[in-house]
Amino acid sequence: MKKILKGEKILITAGPVWVPIDKVRIITSIFAGALGVIMAEKAKEMGADVLLLMGPGRAKLNKKGLKVIRFKYFNELFGIMKKEISSKKYDVIIHSAAVPDYIPEKVFDGKIKSGRKDLIIKMKPTIKIVDYIKKWDPSVVLIKFKLQVNSKEKELIKIAKKSMAKSKADIIVANDLLKMTNNKHIAFIISNEEIKKIDTKNNLAKELLKTISFKI
Repeated sequence: MKKILKGEKILITAGPVWVPIDKVRIITSIFAGALGVIMAEKAKEMGADVLLLMGPGRAKLNKKGLKVIRFKYFNELFGIMKKEISSKKYDVIIHSAAVPDYIPEKVFDGKIKSGRKDLIIKMKPTIKIVDYIKKWDPSVVLIKFKLQVNSKEKELIKIAKKSMAKSKADIIVANDLLKMTNNKHIAFIISNEEIKKIDTKNNLAKELLKTISFKI
């Protein structure tokens, strides 16, 4: 594989992110972190110096020697990203972790007793970590991901472009949950006015990294 990213420093976030309800229960997502792992391994093969921030997902690393920091909770991820990105030592940030949009207003102390018929957990929006990245380091190339469910292609692309502008991202990957299977992963890589339609995770990782190489 061509070393088109040789010498570049890339930080990639991947996997689910937990938010606690009580001392033993969490809210999380269905995602395993497979795409983030594939991107990290391919970026390393392309010559990049990669740091992978990996949540508690099911995806397994296949390559030895990859630098990994493990995290579980939202606050952990926020703290690690702030520290790493504020150091201004990265050229590229690929933020693919499945960060929750909401967190409980109150984390119950201990364990919520079972058998309750009307348990209500009030939620509040989480901080949008991706919106802080360009504030921590305006010079990084930022890749954002936007997931929708059951959206038509034109609608998905329109929503993604709006999201891209909000976070000042350089590239955004737009995908729809219903177009993801074990063998297929329909997604769109959007960079300025260029849009590439992709059909698998492996192709998405390769094409995204190629696109990034032209942005650095």
